[in-house]
Amino acid sequence: MRSKSTELMEKIKNQIETTFYSTGTIPSIREIASNLNVSKTCVGNYLTEMKNKGILENEKYFRGVKTSNMSKVCSEVQYLPIVGSVSCGEPFLAEENIQNYIPVSSQFLGNGKYFILKAQGQSMINVGIDDGNFVIVKQQENAEEGQIVVALINDEATLKRYYLDKKKKQVRLHPENDTMKDMYFDNIIIQGVAVKVIKDLQ
Repeated sequence: MRSKSTELMEKIKNQIETTFYSTGTIPSIREIASNLNVSKTCVGNYLTEMKNKGILENEKYFRGVKTSNMSKVCSEVQYLPIVGSVSCGEPFLAEENIQNYIPVSSQFLGNGKYFILKAQGQSMINVGIDDGNFVIVKQQENAEEGQIVVALINDEATLKRYYLDKKKKQVRLHPENDTMKDMYFDNIIIQGVAVKVIKDLQ
């Protein structure tokens, strides 16, 4: 059997790491082949050989491989998906809703699963969440009163402060904007609790 080129292995490894560090994703076989001007079959064979040699490790996330350098980074950093608009009937973190990934230190976050929602509108400006800000959300299905939650209502996500109105026996979602009124619902689906905001200082 023809031996594999160590130079091409190194190029494939570099291609995987470069894409991962810049986007938080693993390039597809097609993308690697196109960038290195080789066939997809060639890339596939090399990936198998690199796994056998221990250059690449099998992993259950993204497209299934990582290098030793990526393993070290992954233990220190979480790549959080930026969630865009949510289409009717789709899971909130479905692939088609994810716009990109942002690397965030695991020490900065703590335990749990997180995602990032891009704020839209002015409903939360009193707590410093402006239009276009990135909000880090801890993924969970429940919340305590007074927490800022991502609520899914009629397949649309909204960011509001969460309360229970005992008199009306409804959920009250409070916008942090003095010009806006509270909203009441019989039921909502909580997708997570907002914990941090990423924004530029003007």
